[in-house]
Amino acid sequence: MRTVALSLLVFILSTTGTAQYLTENTNPNEVTTWYEEGERAYRAGDHAMAVVWYTRVIDRDPGHLNAHLQRGFCHSLMKDHVKAVADFSAVIASKDDHIWAYTSRGSSYSKLGEHDLAIADFNKVLTLDPKNEEAYNNRGWARKATGDQAGACKDWNTSKRMGNAEAKIILTNNRCK
Repeated sequence: MRTVALSLLVFILSTTGTAQYLTENTNPNEVTTWYEEGERAYRAGDHAMAVVWYTRVIDRDPGHLNAHLQRGFCHSLMKDHVKAVADFSAVIASKDDHIWAYTSRGSSYSKLGEHDLAIADFNKVLTLDPKNEEAYNNRGWARKATGDQAGACKDWNTSKRMGNAEAKIILTNNRCK
């Protein structure tokens, strides 16, 4: 009951402009509590409430990379890819070798139709982790969207050789050799 009441209070405060008070009058343990509440909401599938909690954390601690990453995942799941890109970019700005941030931002760029930016992110992932079958698979889709069918097929073949079970179907459906 306390969690529900606290969640409701945070939601009300976030929409009434008094969230500033909460942010400025907290201790570090509250930030941890807010992050944990965000995680609970995320796992429960309440992505909008998770965003409220993660935003609370970020307002208090802008360098909290996990809160940015998780909020980015929530934005992506809610199909707000512009906000997702912003969160993943914040992670990358602080940690330029964060594979999940590049992978997720690349996927969001693809959903926004920014396929060249997506390809650049998947290239970065493959520079950091040359055996990342997901990056090959996703880069294949981005390449296909730009009209590079040969490059797409090459990526999907690489993903298949690495063990991606879906790649065989993708290769067949896209008439790759």
